[in-house]
Parts: sequence; C-alpha cells; structure tokens
Amino acid sequence: MSTTRRAFLALPGLLPAARGAMASNNYIVYYGSYTQKSSKGIYCGRFDAAAGKAAEPQLVAEMSNPSFVALHPNGNNLYAVSEMGAGGNSVTAFAIERSSGRLRKLNTVSTKGTMPCHVNVDWSGRALAVANYGSGSVAVMALKPDGRLAESASIIQHKGKSADPRRQEGPHAHSVNISRDNRFLIVGDLGLDEVLVYKLDAATAAITPNTPPFARVKPGSGPRHFTFHPSGKYGYVINEMASTVTAFTWDGARGALKEIQTISTLPDGYKGDTTTAEVVAHPNGKFLYGSNRGHDSIAVFAIAADGRLRRIANIPTQGKTPRNFAIDPTGKWLFAANQDSDNIVIFSLDGSTGLLTATGRQLKMGSPVCVRFLAV
Repeated sequence: MSTTRRAFLALPGLLPAARGAMASNNYIVYYGSYTQKSSKGIYCGRFDAAAGKAAEPQLVAEMSNPSFVALHPNGNNLYAVSEMGAGGNSVTAFAIERSSGRLRKLNTVSTKGTMPCHVNVDWSGRALAVANYGSGSVAVMALKPDGRLAESASIIQHKGKSADPRRQEGPHAHSVNISRDNRFLIVGDLGLDEVLVYKLDAATAAITPNTPPFARVKPGSGPRHFTFHPSGKYGYVINEMASTVTAFTWDGARGALKEIQTISTLPDGYKGDTTTAEVVAHPNGKFLYGSNRGHDSIAVFAIAADGRLRRIANIPTQGKTPRNFAIDPTGKWLFAANQDSDNIVIFSLDGSTGLLTATGRQLKMGSPVCVRFLAV
C-alpha cells in the first residue's frame, strides 16, 4: 500500500506495457512516481533490449504524483493520473518527443472522482479510462485527434462494501483494463471484491454494465490489478489483501469471467505482513508474474493449458515494496519498481523456465511506481 493510500485509510499487466511496442530492441522507458520525497514527476530513459542496458531515469515532466501512466497505441502521446496533491484528481495528456523522450503538456481534465490510481487507453486510441480509488468510480473520456483529452463522457459510481470494515467500507476501483477485441472494460474493485465488466463503445467513449456485470472473488480478497492471457481465453486478477491470484476463464462473446482457481502468491508458511500489487502475463503465454509488497518478491507461476496456475518461485526484488513491474516487449527483461527503496531493478527473464535472474543493474529514482516501454 502506498503512503498516500495509508493516509487515506487511517490511505504490460502486459497490455499497458506493450502499448506503442513493435519488433524492436530500442525503447524509451517511462516511469511514474509518487512525489512526496525526491521525485518530481515523470521520468524516462533509453533501454537497449539487445544488451539489457538501461540509462538512468531523467525528469521529463513535472507534476504531482503521476503514479500510473499509459501510452497511446500510436506512440505519440502519454497520459498520467495525478493521484493526490496540487492539481490532483486529474489526468494529463502529453505529446511525446520521440528523439529525446521529453513530454510536452497538452491539457489536464478532472477524473470526476478522487485518488485516480490507474489509467489505460483503448486499442483504437479513441478513449481513455481511469479508476478512481478514493471515490470508487470509473471515468471514460474521448481522445481528440491531436491526443488531447475531452471531458469525461461516461462516469459510473460503484456502490456497496465487503468483508473488511477498514479497507472495504465502500467501493475502491483499482484498475481499468481493455479486452483484446476492444469490446469490454474490466475493472478490479478492491472494496467490493468484484471484477466488474462493462461494454465499451470507444467511438463515443461510453461504458455500460455488461450482463453478467461482474465476477466475485472470496470476501476480503481485495482485487487490484488484472491481466488477460495472450490467448484471450483466460484472465487473472491479483488480490491485494489476501495475497492471492484468481484465475478465470474468459468468454469473449459474452464478456463473462468464470473463476477456475485461486492460488497464493507467497511461499508456504509465510506469515509476515504483506500485500500484492501488479500482475503480468508473459507474452509467450507460459508464465504469470505477481508482486508481493512486504515479502518484497515477484511470484512466478507456470500457466497450464487450461489456464490454471502453479507457483514455481518467489524472486526477491532487491528492494522494498515492489509496486509495479513490467516485462519488456521482447519478453527477455523484467523491470521491478521498488517504491520504498527508490530503485528499479532489472532482471533477465528465461522464457523457457519463466525464472528471473538479477543482472546487477539498478536504476536510482525516488518512489518509482509504474514502468512502461515505448519502441523507438
């Protein structure tokens, strides 16, 4: 849990990471952050995927708490939420200068809710979705041809609560994810213990509840982030409070999730204080990864032909509180953003075994939260 969310309480998956990606070994890597300490906003650095070498992050846009960012499919724009602080509860559009990676602000609009914590762009590049954690709502807004944001076209307020009176006293939308056919928006709501499904009309930036409208997880689980399997047949939600992953079958025709398994992200017998954060499927479809904050590890799962999971390892992230992580589009590297130790650790990834090996390369940056790759 972030410092800002602790205060509230007392406070690319693979799809976003792959936005703007193509067959390449040369990338700009963008990093979102919290700005309470030394960070001043959004950073970026070059990455040579052939050599596994990454440049130190450089500030490219100043703003308050750009915790999560998303890339436009055309690679020309970046969008960042401002989770709290001056100018908070908003999302900002930037134009990308491809030669340097620097960002030029286009405009900022309200998310019509509080504590926006996750953002994503639909596959056609016509609509942007935001999860408002504090107010437990979802906002969708149109993207103009030049990349600017229009005001929210569709706002849905979640209602209800779940088992934990401290963390689930009301709805807390935590992630927004677009199905690979661009027909549905999937929203993990930590406060409701539900993974909600909305029909998405990207042309009008509108969402409407699907039938069935959601899939439930075990009470007290706290569903957070979600990712689809590359085949499009399965989906996985990581449950922040229970430190588990729930696997679903995905009926793409109906937009229906059906639970097939829930599995722990932790070694057997572990009893320490820990929560989960990110979940990412490898592009080859054989492995799934999830981050543990407290245990400070990446859980590695093998994915069976029926979508079920088998945990095969927990790899220490060599830092504290691995919030987000991302696999580069080549599938050979994993960048783990350790929020509370101010470092980003680069691991090599073996696509045949799924295992991670620390390369000895670390990047220093204040409170890193989010990692996104852009091919150049």
